[in-house]
Amino acid sequence: MDVRKVREDVKKIPPASDEAGGMHKKGLLREYFELVAVTVVFTLYLQTFVVQAFQIPSSSMEQNLLVGDHLLVNKCVFSGFGVGGWAEHILPFEDPKRGDIVVFKYPEDPTKDFVKRVIGLPGDMVEIRNKQILINGKSLEETYKFHTDAHIYPSYEVGMRPELAVRDNFGPVRVPDGHLFVMGDNRDNSLDSRYWGPLPRSYLKGKPLVIYWSYEADKESYMKTDYATRARNLLSTIINFIPRTRWSRFFKIIR
Repeated sequence: MDVRKVREDVKKIPPASDEAGGMHKKGLLREYFELVAVTVVFTLYLQTFVVQAFQIPSSSMEQNLLVGDHLLVNKCVFSGFGVGGWAEHILPFEDPKRGDIVVFKYPEDPTKDFVKRVIGLPGDMVEIRNKQILINGKSLEETYKFHTDAHIYPSYEVGMRPELAVRDNFGPVRVPDGHLFVMGDNRDNSLDSRYWGPLPRSYLKGKPLVIYWSYEADKESYMKTDYATRARNLLSTIINFIPRTRWSRFFKIIR
Protein backbone atom coordinates (compact mmCIF):
# COMPACT_ATOMS: atom_id res chain seq x y z
CA MET A 1 0.00 0.00 0.00
CA ASP A 2 1.27 3.43 -0.91
CA VAL A 3 1.04 5.33 2.38
CA ARG A 4 1.80 8.66 0.77
CA LYS A 5 -1.05 8.21 -1.70
CA VAL A 6 -3.50 7.35 1.11
CA ARG A 7 -2.46 10.46 3.04
CA GLU A 8 -2.99 12.62 -0.05
CA ASP A 9 -6.43 11.08 -0.59
CA VAL A 10 -7.38 11.78 3.03
CA LYS A 11 -6.33 15.41 2.68
CA LYS A 12 -8.62 15.72 -0.34
CA ILE A 13 -11.69 14.73 1.74
CA PRO A 14 -13.58 17.96 2.57
CA PRO A 15 -14.12 18.77 6.23
CA ALA A 16 -17.41 17.69 7.79
CA SER A 17 -20.15 20.19 6.95
CA ASP A 18 -22.12 22.07 9.63
CA GLU A 19 -25.23 21.48 7.57
CA ALA A 20 -26.28 18.45 9.59
CA GLY A 21 -25.83 20.34 12.85
CA GLY A 22 -27.74 23.29 11.45
CA MET A 23 -30.56 21.03 10.35
CA HIS A 24 -30.64 19.50 13.85
CA LYS A 25 -30.87 22.95 15.43
CA LYS A 26 -33.62 23.96 13.00
CA GLY A 27 -35.45 20.75 13.87
CA LEU A 28 -35.28 21.52 17.59
CA LEU A 29 -36.48 25.08 17.05
CA ARG A 30 -39.36 23.82 14.97
CA GLU A 31 -40.30 21.26 17.63
CA TYR A 32 -40.25 23.93 20.35
CA PHE A 33 -42.33 26.27 18.19
CA GLU A 34 -44.89 23.54 17.50
CA LEU A 35 -45.04 22.65 21.19
CA VAL A 36 -45.66 26.27 22.16
CA ALA A 37 -48.23 26.72 19.38
CA VAL A 38 -50.12 23.58 20.39
CA THR A 39 -50.05 24.64 24.06
CA VAL A 40 -51.40 28.11 23.22
CA VAL A 41 -54.16 26.69 20.99
CA PHE A 42 -55.10 24.10 23.61
CA THR A 43 -55.18 26.74 26.36
CA LEU A 44 -57.34 29.06 24.25
CA TYR A 45 -59.65 26.14 23.46
CA LEU A 46 -60.01 25.32 27.15
CA GLN A 47 -60.68 28.95 28.08
CA THR A 48 -63.19 29.37 25.25
CA PHE A 49 -65.18 26.16 25.57
CA VAL A 50 -64.33 24.26 28.77
CA VAL A 51 -62.90 26.07 31.81
CA GLN A 52 -62.18 29.72 32.45
CA ALA A 53 -60.66 31.57 35.39
CA PHE A 54 -62.86 34.27 36.93
CA GLN A 55 -62.31 36.63 39.86
CA ILE A 56 -64.90 38.15 42.17
CA PRO A 57 -64.71 41.95 41.91
CA SER A 58 -67.64 42.93 44.15
CA SER A 59 -69.33 42.04 47.43
CA SER A 60 -72.72 41.09 45.94
CA MET A 61 -72.24 37.36 46.68
CA GLU A 62 -70.96 37.65 50.25
CA GLN A 63 -70.61 35.74 52.46
CA ASN A 64 -70.34 32.82 50.05
CA LEU A 65 -68.01 34.46 47.51
CA LEU A 66 -65.67 37.21 48.65
CA VAL A 67 -63.92 40.02 46.80
CA GLY A 68 -60.62 38.52 45.67
CA ASP A 69 -61.84 34.93 45.26
CA HIS A 70 -60.49 33.40 42.04
CA LEU A 71 -62.75 30.74 40.54
CA LEU A 72 -62.63 28.07 37.88
CA VAL A 73 -65.82 28.19 35.81
CA ASN A 74 -67.27 25.26 33.89
CA LYS A 75 -68.16 26.84 30.54
CA CYS A 76 -69.62 23.80 28.80
CA VAL A 77 -72.20 22.78 31.42
CA PHE A 78 -74.94 25.01 29.95
CA SER A 79 -73.66 25.17 26.36
CA GLY A 80 -75.80 22.28 25.12
CA PHE A 81 -78.99 24.27 25.49
CA GLY A 82 -81.03 23.75 22.34
CA VAL A 83 -78.42 21.74 20.41
CA GLY A 84 -80.84 18.83 20.04
CA GLY A 85 -80.08 15.27 18.94
CA TRP A 86 -77.85 12.74 20.71
CA ALA A 87 -75.51 15.40 22.14
CA GLU A 88 -78.05 16.59 24.72
CA HIS A 89 -78.47 13.01 26.00
CA ILE A 90 -74.82 11.92 26.09
CA LEU A 91 -72.73 14.99 26.87
CA PRO A 92 -72.87 16.55 30.38
CA PHE A 93 -75.13 19.45 29.47
CA GLU A 94 -77.76 20.63 31.92
CA ASP A 95 -80.33 23.36 32.39
CA PRO A 96 -79.72 25.86 35.21
CA LYS A 97 -81.57 24.98 38.41
CA ARG A 98 -82.92 27.16 41.16
CA GLY A 99 -80.10 27.82 43.61
CA ASP A 100 -77.29 27.45 41.04
CA ILE A 101 -74.56 30.09 41.07
CA VAL A 102 -73.92 31.22 37.48
CA VAL A 103 -71.51 33.48 35.60
CA PHE A 104 -73.06 35.51 32.79
CA LYS A 105 -72.69 38.53 30.55
CA TYR A 106 -74.14 41.61 32.21
CA PRO A 107 -77.22 42.48 30.08
CA GLU A 108 -76.58 46.24 30.22
CA ASP A 109 -72.92 45.83 29.25
CA PRO A 110 -72.13 42.38 27.75
CA THR A 111 -68.39 43.09 27.93
CA LYS A 112 -68.61 42.62 31.70
CA ASP A 113 -69.12 39.31 33.51
CA PHE A 114 -71.36 39.04 36.59
CA VAL A 115 -71.92 36.19 39.04
CA LYS A 116 -75.28 35.69 40.81
CA ARG A 117 -77.59 32.93 42.01
CA VAL A 118 -80.59 31.60 40.06
CA ILE A 119 -83.80 32.37 41.96
CA GLY A 120 -86.56 32.21 39.37
CA LEU A 121 -86.92 29.82 36.41
CA PRO A 122 -88.93 30.37 33.21
CA GLY A 123 -92.63 30.64 34.03
CA ASP A 124 -92.09 31.31 37.75
CA MET A 125 -93.94 34.12 39.48
CA VAL A 126 -91.34 35.96 41.58
CA GLU A 127 -92.25 38.31 44.41
CA ILE A 128 -90.36 39.86 47.33
CA ARG A 129 -92.22 40.86 50.50
CA ASN A 130 -90.23 42.48 53.28
CA LYS A 131 -86.99 40.81 52.09
CA GLN A 132 -88.65 37.37 51.84
CA ILE A 133 -88.77 35.80 48.36
CA LEU A 134 -91.95 34.10 47.20
CA ILE A 135 -91.91 31.73 44.23
CA ASN A 136 -95.39 31.05 42.84
CA GLY A 137 -96.83 32.30 46.13
CA LYS A 138 -94.66 30.10 48.39
CA SER A 139 -91.76 31.27 50.57
CA LEU A 140 -88.34 30.24 49.32
CA GLU A 141 -85.99 28.74 51.90
CA GLU A 142 -82.57 30.36 51.51
CA THR A 143 -79.73 29.32 53.79
CA TYR A 144 -77.22 31.20 51.63
CA LYS A 145 -78.64 34.75 51.67
CA PHE A 146 -77.02 37.53 53.68
CA HIS A 147 -78.39 40.89 54.84
CA THR A 148 -76.27 43.85 55.90
CA ASP A 149 -79.22 46.16 56.62
CA ALA A 150 -82.15 45.14 58.82
CA HIS A 151 -84.25 48.13 57.69
CA ILE A 152 -87.11 47.26 55.32
CA TYR A 153 -88.03 49.80 52.66
CA PRO A 154 -91.63 49.89 51.39
CA SER A 155 -92.35 49.40 47.71
CA TYR A 156 -93.01 53.12 47.34
CA GLU A 157 -92.39 56.20 49.43
CA VAL A 158 -92.34 59.85 48.45
CA GLY A 159 -88.80 60.91 47.63
CA MET A 160 -87.46 57.38 47.80
CA ARG A 161 -84.50 56.54 45.58
CA PRO A 162 -85.59 54.14 42.79
CA GLU A 163 -83.08 51.45 43.79
CA LEU A 164 -84.56 51.28 47.30
CA ALA A 165 -88.14 50.95 46.03
CA VAL A 166 -87.44 47.41 44.77
CA ARG A 167 -84.75 46.27 47.20
CA ASP A 168 -87.02 44.76 49.87
CA ASN A 169 -90.40 44.67 48.13
CA PHE A 170 -90.71 43.70 44.49
CA GLY A 171 -93.18 42.29 41.99
CA PRO A 172 -94.86 40.00 41.50
CA VAL A 173 -93.42 39.43 38.01
CA ARG A 174 -93.44 36.33 35.82
CA VAL A 175 -90.12 35.14 34.42
CA PRO A 176 -90.41 34.99 30.60
CA ASP A 177 -89.52 31.89 28.60
CA GLY A 178 -85.81 31.70 27.86
CA HIS A 179 -84.96 33.87 30.88
CA LEU A 180 -83.87 33.52 34.52
CA PHE A 181 -84.36 35.70 37.58
CA VAL A 182 -81.00 36.04 39.34
CA MET A 183 -79.98 37.74 42.58
CA GLY A 184 -76.88 38.22 44.66
CA ASP A 185 -76.60 36.48 48.04
CA ASN A 186 -75.78 39.84 49.65
CA ARG A 187 -79.36 41.01 49.14
CA ASP A 188 -78.94 44.57 50.36
CA ASN A 189 -75.95 45.25 48.11
CA SER A 190 -76.48 43.54 44.78
CA LEU A 191 -77.21 44.85 41.29
CA ASP A 192 -79.40 42.05 39.92
CA SER A 193 -82.71 41.18 38.24
CA ARG A 194 -84.61 43.48 40.60
CA TYR A 195 -82.99 46.40 38.79
CA TRP A 196 -82.27 45.32 35.21
CA GLY A 197 -84.85 42.58 34.71
CA PRO A 198 -84.73 38.85 33.89
CA LEU A 199 -81.50 37.44 32.48
CA PRO A 200 -81.62 36.00 28.92
CA ARG A 201 -80.69 32.31 29.02
CA SER A 202 -78.29 32.88 26.12
CA TYR A 203 -76.16 35.21 28.28
CA LEU A 204 -75.04 32.41 30.58
CA LYS A 205 -71.30 31.69 30.39
CA GLY A 206 -70.89 28.92 32.92
CA LYS A 207 -71.11 27.55 36.44
CA PRO A 208 -68.37 28.16 39.04
CA LEU A 209 -66.76 24.96 40.29
CA VAL A 210 -64.07 25.74 42.84
CA ILE A 211 -62.03 28.55 44.39
CA TYR A 212 -58.43 27.93 43.35
CA TRP A 213 -57.01 31.02 45.08
CA SER A 214 -58.32 33.78 47.31
CA TYR A 215 -56.57 37.07 48.01
CA GLU A 216 -57.80 39.71 50.43
CA ALA A 217 -58.16 42.93 48.45
CA ASP A 218 -60.30 46.04 48.25
CA LYS A 219 -63.17 46.23 45.79
CA GLU A 220 -61.67 49.36 44.23
CA SER A 221 -58.49 47.54 43.26
CA TYR A 222 -60.49 45.24 41.00
CA MET A 223 -62.77 47.93 39.58
CA LYS A 224 -59.97 50.15 38.27
CA THR A 225 -58.34 48.66 35.17
CA ASP A 226 -55.89 51.35 34.03
CA TYR A 227 -52.28 50.19 33.56
CA ALA A 228 -50.89 52.23 36.48
CA THR A 229 -53.39 50.76 38.94
CA ARG A 230 -52.86 47.25 37.62
CA ALA A 231 -49.10 47.61 37.98
CA ARG A 232 -49.48 48.81 41.58
CA ASN A 233 -51.88 45.96 42.35
CA LEU A 234 -49.48 43.41 40.90
CA LEU A 235 -46.60 44.74 42.98
CA SER A 236 -48.78 44.77 46.10
CA THR A 237 -49.90 41.18 45.44
CA ILE A 238 -46.30 39.99 45.10
CA ILE A 239 -45.25 41.73 48.33
CA ASN A 240 -48.31 40.65 50.34
CA PHE A 241 -48.92 37.25 48.75
CA ILE A 242 -48.44 35.23 51.93
CA PRO A 243 -50.14 37.43 54.56
CA ARG A 244 -53.15 38.36 52.39
CA THR A 245 -53.84 34.97 50.83
CA ARG A 246 -56.91 33.36 52.39
CA TRP A 247 -55.40 29.90 52.74
CA SER A 248 -58.57 28.36 54.21
CA ARG A 249 -60.48 29.05 50.97
CA PHE A 250 -58.11 27.08 48.72
CA PHE A 251 -60.03 24.52 46.59
CA LYS A 252 -63.33 25.32 48.27
CA ILE A 253 -66.23 23.80 46.32
CA ILE A 254 -68.80 26.43 45.30
CA ARG A 255 -72.42 25.76 46.15
